[in-house]
Amino acid sequence: MINPGDAGQALRHAMKSGAEEAEVFFLEGRTVSIDIKGTSIELARENIASGVGIRAVVRGAVGFASTNIPAKMKKAAEYAVKAAKVRASDPEWKSLPDTKEFPAVEGIYDDEVANIGLETCLDCAVAMISGVSEKKGAYPTSGSFSCSRSKQLILNSHGVEIKDEETGVEAAIEAAVSGNELSTALDFSVSRHNDIDFRELGASAAGLAVSSQGGKRFEAADVPVILKPMAAADLLENVFLPSLSAENVQKARSALSGRMGEEIAPAELCIIDDGTLRSGMGSSRADDEGTPSQRTELVSRGVLKNFLHNSYTAGKYGIASTGNGVRLSYLTTPAVGIRNLMVEYTESDIIAETSRGVVVNTLIGAHTANAISGDFSVEGRNAFYIKNGELVNPIKSVMLSGNIFDLVKKIDGAGKDKKAVGNIITPSLRFGNMRVLG
Repeated sequence: MINPGDAGQALRHAMKSGAEEAEVFFLEGRTVSIDIKGTSIELARENIASGVGIRAVVRGAVGFASTNIPAKMKKAAEYAVKAAKVRASDPEWKSLPDTKEFPAVEGIYDDEVANIGLETCLDCAVAMISGVSEKKGAYPTSGSFSCSRSKQLILNSHGVEIKDEETGVEAAIEAAVSGNELSTALDFSVSRHNDIDFRELGASAAGLAVSSQGGKRFEAADVPVILKPMAAADLLENVFLPSLSAENVQKARSALSGRMGEEIAPAELCIIDDGTLRSGMGSSRADDEGTPSQRTELVSRGVLKNFLHNSYTAGKYGIASTGNGVRLSYLTTPAVGIRNLMVEYTESDIIAETSRGVVVNTLIGAHTANAISGDFSVEGRNAFYIKNGELVNPIKSVMLSGNIFDLVKKIDGAGKDKKAVGNIITPSLRFGNMRVLG
């Protein structure tokens, strides 16, 4: 297995092989994963892995190689340099990050999670199953649990050396209720710590499945729609957030290109990306190429203020990176990605304030939307009809359609139920007018 000490050797070998700049990204981690099928544990496994990704720069061209075999470290460094030498020079390449002071970030490592045993993980999964089964008529259909610990080290030829250690817990459970018709619902939770109430998570999924039974048809109409956190995050992640990436702006794939300083949303709305958020799932002292993490206002009081940058996109504009160079693993190079994306709006009891409308808990098909134009048509599930400020009855699945850039301007309320949906933290959002087809 590759260890952190190998990273320095790889960096030195890349420079000796002819790199003008070089970077080594080391990642080592342990993950315990459990799959649930019905009321049984289908699979439990533990995975321990480590590896390095090496970037080498020659005359503005970037080569990349990776390996998880110690004996092949030198070969990988040489390959990265050779790959850079045969590629055409990129005149817009500026530099790998320089060394800077890194912020302190709290709450991203939990020793209990790092050393958790398989038996404890199984107990967590069983608690979710029990939470569903305790609800009369409900039963679990599928679910998952995982906990992870990772160590990360980034070194580059400009003197950057940053280490981080993180933990994470993720749990999801789907419940169903049989009757005249099948009703299903999903709930999940994420945390840096072992503080999730797994039984309550199962009970929540079961409760939503039960309350979704007996759905009535909804006549097509343009009405206020409240998207619960899971649905709101799904729509924003797939349709709106891609346009906040400088990478997409520079590739002419963003509808927000050229609109910096314009009002694109209500004055009450703020959207912030914060890589330093305490206990945030995307928090760390640096991004995945060694740029210090920071808090970036993207939309402030409805006005577009910034785009998200990694070192390459920032270099093209001659500005500083926002610390949003993100990798999927040591096998990939950094792309632009969110850290902890927070949606902020004045919170209130938006259901009680809605005379007529629809609440939607989950969406199907948001990933098929056109992120460039913003047009979408998605299925809304676990939906309910609002009348005079109360949930009156469940609705059979509905279709929601519109343009996200038009709809963001119509946000006129937010609930008091802010939730972390992966790396997106959002409350329920009310869109003042949306097309709903029954």
